[in-house]
Amino acid sequence: MGTLRRLIFWDFQRTSWQWDIIVTLILAFIFLTPRDLFRDQPRAASIQMLPAQQGFLIEPKLLANVPEADRPEKAAELVNQRFKTHTTITHVAPVRDDAEGEITGYMAYTKP
Repeated sequence: MGTLRRLIFWDFQRTSWQWDIIVTLILAFIFLTPRDLFRDQPRAASIQMLPAQQGFLIEPKLLANVPEADRPEKAAELVNQRFKTHTTITHVAPVRDDAEGEITGYMAYTKP
């Protein structure tokens, strides 16, 4: 019981072998645990410009309750507010997570 109490309350000196083992276990957990275990996936910060695709990546919550027909207009409004431009969005496509099919963002395409 004493060892368990020392482990929980981190009661080992820094130069001891017990300290080294605990730190090694913590670092191994941090760096070796797969992202999928916690469903930690990168998300769009808000609206990101993607010049190579001539479009914008939009965070899903910004277009969540917008009907599909109104998404290009709302996306153009959001992009123009964010970047102070007069961009025309031609269409908006959802970007889905491969594993679960969850929408992780929307890709808004502009005129070429």
